[in-house]
Amino acid sequence: MGLHIVVLGAGYAGLAAAKLAARWTDARVTLVNAEDRFVQRVRLHQLAAGEPLPDLPLARLLRGTGVRLVVDRVTGIDAASKTVDLAGAAGGPLRYDLLIYALGSQDAPSPVLGVAEHAYRVGTLEQAARLRERLAVSRTVAVVGGGLTGIETAAELAESFAADARRKGAAGAGPAGRTVRLVTGGALGAALSRPGADHLRRTFDRLGVEVRADARVAAVDADGLLLEDGGRVAADTVVWTTGFRVPDLARQAGFAVDEDGRVLVDPTLRSVSHPEVYAIGDAAAPRTPDGQVLRMACATSIPAAQQAARALAARLSGREPRPLRFRYALQCISLGRRDGLIQFVNGDDSPRERVLTGRKAAFVKEAVVRGTVLFQRHPTIPATR
Repeated sequence: MGLHIVVLGAGYAGLAAAKLAARWTDARVTLVNAEDRFVQRVRLHQLAAGEPLPDLPLARLLRGTGVRLVVDRVTGIDAASKTVDLAGAAGGPLRYDLLIYALGSQDAPSPVLGVAEHAYRVGTLEQAARLRERLAVSRTVAVVGGGLTGIETAAELAESFAADARRKGAAGAGPAGRTVRLVTGGALGAALSRPGADHLRRTFDRLGVEVRADARVAAVDADGLLLEDGGRVAADTVVWTTGFRVPDLARQAGFAVDEDGRVLVDPTLRSVSHPEVYAIGDAAAPRTPDGQVLRMACATSIPAAQQAARALAARLSGREPRPLRFRYALQCISLGRRDGLIQFVNGDDSPRERVLTGRKAAFVKEAVVRGTVLFQRHPTIPATR
C-alpha cells in the first residue's frame, strides 16, 4: 500500500501540513480531526459578538488533494506499534509509518473557584456560540485576562454593544446601556511598546471598556468576580480567557515533552525521541538557535507546517533537510472592526517602538486573517536558498 503519513489535527498547522505532504511526497496521507470543519480560531471573538463566520468544511478544503479525511477524536497513540486509537473507529486502530502531531491547544481548567460553573469561554466554536447566546441577555460583561484573546474579545464586545445601542436608539427603543469590563492581573498592554499600550488605552476609553488592572480573581459567582484584595467586579456574564494547555496524548505515548506537555523537536521539527514523528503547531516546542521556545500562535503554526512537509519530502528523497528559520516580525491585534494595533517586534518577539494603529491597522489585521484561510486553500512552500 506504500508509505502512510497520518496527520493528527486540522488546525492552522495540521490542515496545511496534510495538503503539503500529499503534494510533496508519494505517500498516502490521512488527516484526523474531531470536527468536520476548519475553525478560524482567531475570529471566535467575532462570532461571540454576533458576527457570522464563513463555513469551511474540511471535505471541501481537501477536495482534489488526495488526502483522506477521518472525522474522529484521537484517544491514544501507541508509539511501539505506530498506531492511533480513535474514539469511534469501527475498523480498529489507524496505523502510520510517519506521524505529524498537530493537535493544537485548548483551554486549561482554572483552579479559581467558580470558573467552571459560572464563566464562559471563547476558545472553541461551541464555546463562542454559547457565549453569543448568553450575551443577548447580558448587560454587564467582565472579560478576565489581559492577553491578546482578552483584549480582542473586550474590544469586539464593546464595539458590538455600542452599535447595538445606536440601532436601538434609531428605532426609538432607547440605549442598550451595556458595559464591558476587562480584568487583568498586570498592567494593560504590558507586552506592548509604550506607543502600543497608549493606543490600547485610548481605544478602550473610546469604546467605554472599564479596565481593572493589577487585579487577581479569587472566585467567580453568579454576580461577577471576587478579587483577592476583597473587592468585587459586578457582571452578569464572565468571559474567562486565561490559560491554555496541550493534550496529554504525546506524554502518554512516551514522546519526549517539555513541562507543559509540548513535544520536544529538533530544528527540522522531528521528535527528539521518536524519529518517525513530527510535531507542529501549539502542541510542539520548537526552539530558535539561541534556545527561545516559539510561542503558541497562528504566526508560528503556518511556517511549522511548511517546514515539516519540506523536511519529510527531503528525507524521503534521501536528502538532509535544512533547519527551521524563523523570526518574529509583528503582532496583529484587532480592536473591533474599525480599529487595530500592529505591534512591530524584534526577531525574538520583543516589542519595538514602532506601531501601526487605527483603520490601517484594522485593514492589515483583516488581510492577515484572510490570508491564513487563503493559505489553507492553497498552501505553498517557499523556495529555500
